[in-house]
Amino acid sequence: MVPNNTARLQFRQLTLSDIGNLCTIFCDADTMLYYPAPYTNKQVETFICKMIKSYTDNGFGLWALIRKHDQQFLGDCGITMQNIDGDVVPEIGYHIHKNYWKQRYATEAAQVCLPYGFDTLHFDELFIHTFVKNKPSLRVAEKLGMMFVKEYEKYIESNDIVMRHVVYSIKKEQFDNLASR
Repeated sequence: MVPNNTARLQFRQLTLSDIGNLCTIFCDADTMLYYPAPYTNKQVETFICKMIKSYTDNGFGLWALIRKHDQQFLGDCGITMQNIDGDVVPEIGYHIHKNYWKQRYATEAAQVCLPYGFDTLHFDELFIHTFVKNKPSLRVAEKLGMMFVKEYEKYIESNDIVMRHVVYSIKKEQFDNLASR
């Protein structure tokens, strides 16, 4: 199951045929500036396999994000379970190809994830966490009505480094209040 489409965007499950499209995002140094390092092709394949497993195990994951009018692959967006400072919680995540930045695609797609996460998946709270210097992702969280929760030191085992992250969240009742306005 995938979230509802928007006027400009449609969601679908990622497949292994998306490796090339995702490599243009995940293997790019500019796009991955706030990650420990760009991914390798093998890491992108592993990521897609993890999403496919999440669709089966959880009924959700990050979905391919397609622009409707020309079927252009823009990136991904969705909900995954993430370890945020020792708690495994539902997080809205997104990765948009740099050619499509500053066109509100991340915000538009993430906005769809809120009612999906609350009304379809029945979560009580949704999160976004990112490297503290990732101002574009922080702005998306704020545009969604999320509130600052905390900062913490995130240990990235695969790269054996620590990166300071910021956490934002919104509870279902807060979302319902915003939606009723």
